[in-house]
Amino acid sequence: MSLRVVRPGLLSLLVDAGRPRSRALGVPVGGAADRAALALGNALVGNAPAAAAVELTLAGPTLVAEHPTAAVVFGAPLAVTVNGTAVTPGTTFPLEPGDTLTIGPTPSGARGYLCVAGGFDGPLILGSRSALEPLKAADVLACGLSRCEPRGLGFAALADADPYTLRALPGPQRDWFADDAFFRHDYTVTPAGNRMGVRLAGAPLTRRAGELVSEAVGPGAVQVANDGLPIVLGVDGQTIGGYPKVAHVVRADLDRLAQLRPGNRVRFRLVTWEEAEAAARERAAAVRAWLVRLRAADRAPERV
Repeated sequence: MSLRVVRPGLLSLLVDAGRPRSRALGVPVGGAADRAALALGNALVGNAPAAAAVELTLAGPTLVAEHPTAAVVFGAPLAVTVNGTAVTPGTTFPLEPGDTLTIGPTPSGARGYLCVAGGFDGPLILGSRSALEPLKAADVLACGLSRCEPRGLGFAALADADPYTLRALPGPQRDWFADDAFFRHDYTVTPAGNRMGVRLAGAPLTRRAGELVSEAVGPGAVQVANDGLPIVLGVDGQTIGGYPKVAHVVRADLDRLAQLRPGNRVRFRLVTWEEAEAAARERAAAVRAWLVRLRAADRAPERV
């Protein structure tokens, strides 16, 4: 009862909601980089929001089904085919024994999620099935038998008005940098980024002299390295760091961070704590509303 990996794709990783209570042990949160996309993909196949799925980055894997499986790929519009026939992005589809599922590249965004009815199984470590190593050829993804009728939701349902502007709070070392230049510059996402952090290129920031004792950091923290360029920490980012932090991306925009790809131009907008809290409530309400709609119209896949 599984999907067999033929080709692993660029970076395909089993994820769920991560390990939120492990940071005191020095273990990153991990889990899905785009939490909302994971939740809605899972909802489309009748799962709880945090069920384990495969995170796909820029280009996905080729898999062969070994039993009937209800599936969906939700998030960035990766090219999906079953036995060479295209599948509409964000639409559920059935896999039969021997079917080949190929998930190709995406023209926009960076990450999508392969969700199957019942979720994928995997070792439970620190309360999470999120893997530490990406898929490789010949791996087996364990999941239950299921069938489904087509239904879909476009990723545009979660579209942001301006996905390349990230709202940010002032960082604890904001005053180390002159004239708030960070909030006036545009930056380019470099290929050097990963789930640990997004590295940006642009005009280097000038900082005051001095060293910083390492202190706690988390996803969204904007560290400025010794070359004056920012690094925005992601879900696999370290738990402590010694680079000064000029800003911190608000919770509501962390999913935007997950969808940035090399070459994207981004900017940061300074907001207040009140604006950050309001944005978090608005984002959570929008995701919750779609989850409620999908449950209300639920034609959950049949477990067989």
